[in-house]
Amino acid sequence: MIRLSHMVKMAANGEKQQGHRAGIYKQKNKVHKHGKHRTKGEIERENKGRVSVTALTKKQRKEQKKMDRRHKANQLRRNKKDMVLTEKRRLGSRDGPPHLVAVLSLHAAVDAAAVTKLLRGEGAGGVVHQERCISGISDSFGLILPRFKQRFTFLSQSTADMHSLLDVAKIADSLVFVLDSTEGWDSYGDHCLSCLFAQGLPSHALVCQGVSDLPVKKRVESRRALSKITEIRFPDTRLFPLDSEQDATLLLRHLGSQRQRKLGFRSRRSHLLAQHVTFTPNSPAEGTGGGPSGLGTLCVSGYVRGHPLRVDRLVHISGHGDFQLSQIDAPTDPLPLNLTQARPAKSGKGGDVDMMDGGEDEAPVRVLMKADPSSRESLQTEAEVDPMDGEQTWPTETELLEAEEARKNKRVMKVPKGTSDYQATWIVDDDEEENGELDEESSEDDDDNDDMLDEAMDGDDEENNSQDAGSGSEEDDDEEEEEEEVCSTERSGADQRYDEHMDEAAEQEGLQRYREARANEMFPDEVDTPLDKLARIRFQRYRGLKSFRSSPWDPLENLPQNYSRIFQFQSFERTRHRILAEAAAEEEGAMAGWYVTLHIVDVPFSVMESVQSGQPLILVSLLPHEQKMSVMHLLVRRHPSNTEPIKSKEELVFHCGFRRFRASPIFSQHTSADKHKMERFLRPDAPTVVSVYAPITFPPAGVLLFKQRSDGIQDLVATGSLLSCNPQRVVLKRIVLSGHPFKINRRSAVVRYMFFNRDDILWFKPVELRTKWGRRGHIKEALGTHGHMKCVFDSQLRSQDTVLMNLYKRVYPRWTYDPYVPLPLPWVKSEVTVEMDDLDME
Repeated sequence: MIRLSHMVKMAANGEKQQGHRAGIYKQKNKVHKHGKHRTKGEIERENKGRVSVTALTKKQRKEQKKMDRRHKANQLRRNKKDMVLTEKRRLGSRDGPPHLVAVLSLHAAVDAAAVTKLLRGEGAGGVVHQERCISGISDSFGLILPRFKQRFTFLSQSTADMHSLLDVAKIADSLVFVLDSTEGWDSYGDHCLSCLFAQGLPSHALVCQGVSDLPVKKRVESRRALSKITEIRFPDTRLFPLDSEQDATLLLRHLGSQRQRKLGFRSRRSHLLAQHVTFTPNSPAEGTGGGPSGLGTLCVSGYVRGHPLRVDRLVHISGHGDFQLSQIDAPTDPLPLNLTQARPAKSGKGGDVDMMDGGEDEAPVRVLMKADPSSRESLQTEAEVDPMDGEQTWPTETELLEAEEARKNKRVMKVPKGTSDYQATWIVDDDEEENGELDEESSEDDDDNDDMLDEAMDGDDEENNSQDAGSGSEEDDDEEEEEEEVCSTERSGADQRYDEHMDEAAEQEGLQRYREARANEMFPDEVDTPLDKLARIRFQRYRGLKSFRSSPWDPLENLPQNYSRIFQFQSFERTRHRILAEAAAEEEGAMAGWYVTLHIVDVPFSVMESVQSGQPLILVSLLPHEQKMSVMHLLVRRHPSNTEPIKSKEELVFHCGFRRFRASPIFSQHTSADKHKMERFLRPDAPTVVSVYAPITFPPAGVLLFKQRSDGIQDLVATGSLLSCNPQRVVLKRIVLSGHPFKINRRSAVVRYMFFNRDDILWFKPVELRTKWGRRGHIKEALGTHGHMKCVFDSQLRSQDTVLMNLYKRVYPRWTYDPYVPLPLPWVKSEVTVEMDDLDME
């Protein structure tokens, strides 16, 4: 009570109570650690929206919150969806190019012209504005649909010309396949589909005619049977009957609204289908005379598709080569959605192909851009080769002394009487002549000679086997000759006609190829050691490897002369990503959807002749470095329709992206190692890498390989895709020398028939041996002088085992690149029919 009254008095008097202040020596106990940490919510509540400055500068934003990552993913997804919808809406609209549709017939009994006739009818809802709108194609027209606010360009392409068919499929937005109502497609139609699927198939639709002519009860059954046939190739594609104008309207609506399939090799490059072409010969003052055999300026008009087209980039005309642009013009759009702005359609048969000196019409033409000679791409395809640009060192004192002693030491040789000293110096010994010839041969010639020797030895073995199998008594031979004479005199007329359709040289060549392929399958890479030549001379370019996987092989060692003509990237993948990213972000040049006129300089008149003959003209803008030569690698798989063996270094026809050319490739295995074994034949059961000298092309791109017969028909042999560009990819050719164990001991054995000379055994002594049963060993010593050798193995050999020695050398493709590919003849099935009346039934 006293304290309370005292405190009340102090408060009444205004006095304040003094609190205790702890000193600096106050004990501070640690806070109890309860094992918990602050949650993300507690941290956000404490920060109250404040963000640390250091958190914003951390690399890759590792502290980015979960909700932020979700929002970012949603934004990217929404932007990608909007971009796809924008591209889909632009196609065929006012801001984009017309929807390009190609109509193809896959059966000989159907006609694609009947389909285009229904599509251009008035009942389909479209307005035909321009006839023959595609240069070189007579059955083509422009169609405007005011109801859907879309515009189309239709063309009917014949499937007989495979080159034109593939070119049109590369650039078309949609394909319409016309099928037979009962069979679907025939054998040639299946062949065309194989080529189109391997190249890359754009958006497509299936159409059949004649269903309405059937009875009502059989229509459903017919459509069901046809759907069962088509689901093998087109499992998710709808089948449209096209017998009336109402069906044509449904087809047009489907083509304008279907999802567009994106092809990688064309979506990354700007391309154009020529709709109007003119040719202006160069004046004689420019250095190239005009006329039908000279050069000139080709003016090509069409809609830009894909990416923007730059005037300083090179353009590739499919089947003709690479060229430079001089300028780009902007004429009036010939197919506007507003029909009041349309130009009058040109009449006449040759209105789309002219040979003139002026513009294509009287309307004013606006020049968009002109090429700057200092900044446009060069047409240089090969590197400049300087034969004197090699390493040259001054000889050492030892080499000078050896050369002086060799000059002083005169050779003693027999010469004809009366020969002077000057004439005697030009006489070469046989040994020196052989050594000189070996030194002067190039690497490619040596490879070819090795292949020829291998083939010759295989041929000799086959002849010996045939002689051994056919040996008999003289009486049997006489009887066989009499039988052959009797058969030759009694040959019927049907047999003679059958032989007229047969090419004996082609039959012999095919038989030889089959024998080589079968021998390589039974005895892979095995060759015989020659008896008349030293093995160390015959196989002097080969070496042994301790391990094919881990043994080193320098990729820059002993490169051929052709490698000085090609270009190489320090990192092909990094360059590819950079160039494709720059192309995707390109905003300069003629934008996609513009109708432009390209002025292409120094074009041969043969391009104009191909257009006048009825072939479509396809142009594509090349990316940087795509005109330069290098070593291209293609990953292909043998097509099931091909049954003939395809040998390495055999000339083939390539369709790679927008290019087509002829070359002689080499085949190798597709592995992840640094060395790859060469394949002598194209394997049917595994993917194969095809290496060839060709212009650089950045993947992705489809690849088709054709083989041309002697009669001009091209057969599809393999399909695949572009792999990479790497001149340092090491491809090794393997040969296997075989020997027979003569005497077998516990771990050693005497081997014969591998070599026939003591010096050869000593030369190849460091190379490891193996057997077909998995034993490993090495040569210990040579026995005698006839090729017997004592070998030691890790285990005892069996009597039926075979001793093998692997030797390797690096091989390169042949420089046989030819951009000119002849037109293929129509593909037919080789059959010979014989009438029953001509057969001798007796």
